[in-house]
Amino acid sequence: MKSFVSAYVRHKAGVAGLIVLLVACAVALAAPLLYPGNPWDMVNGPFLPPGTDGALLGTDTLGRDIAAGLVHGARVSLLLGVVSTAVAVVIGVALGAVAGYCGGKVDQIVMAVTEIFQTIPTFLLAVVLVAVLTPSIRTIVLAVAIVSWPALARLVRAEFMALRSREFVQAARLAGQSNTRIVFSQILPNSLSPVIVMGSMMVASAILLESGLSFMGLGDPNLMSWGYIIGASRSVIREAWWMSVFPGIAIALTVLALSLIGEALNDALNPKLQAKAG
Repeated sequence: MKSFVSAYVRHKAGVAGLIVLLVACAVALAAPLLYPGNPWDMVNGPFLPPGTDGALLGTDTLGRDIAAGLVHGARVSLLLGVVSTAVAVVIGVALGAVAGYCGGKVDQIVMAVTEIFQTIPTFLLAVVLVAVLTPSIRTIVLAVAIVSWPALARLVRAEFMALRSREFVQAARLAGQSNTRIVFSQILPNSLSPVIVMGSMMVASAILLESGLSFMGLGDPNLMSWGYIIGASRSVIREAWWMSVFPGIAIALTVLALSLIGEALNDALNPKLQAKAG
């Protein structure tokens, strides 16, 4: 654990990304304290520029506070990214583990299904799923998870195929351990490092994907998110630039932070890179 922490701390960009992400999480948790009111409430005149009449970041077309929307939207965007990634990880790890450990026809069937999903453009598939199932937070999470799991399944499959013939796995078989126990106690723990790294990247992709869906009018109309704020301002971008710029900056900083964290985790969890740094 100490070696991991020291390796991560040496990655300055990763530390900066972690700080940005922690600030975003802190703002999301403190949203009810920072802006106690409902972010949907009209608190001032519409189209007020930033800094006018107490509106720190301006107001939208209906006079709602952009700053309040950003703070409360952080909770929705971050939670959506984490939950959809968690669902995708469960699906991807399960299918990848089965394909990699069993091999043979099971592997062929799972990989055939994976390839079918990967041949369809990610964003297009997400748009179709959300449009068919009607836009809501549940359908968005489901759509993001469905388009995100194939790459992870391939990664886990490759890890399981490389580990299933290792000496410690053979020793577990000779000791009479069941396949389920071997998978969960021997192979899966040794293949978690790349899963963790990819998971951080997937959270960033999920936030971007939700923003894209909201920009096209396919976001949840009952929840304030960064993507929803940008989507609501798409028709007045020239007249009220602040409506899309500030949530865009929030999304860009969060996605960049998650990408930097992913790179730092990759370096910290990679024994070869740690040895070189040492």
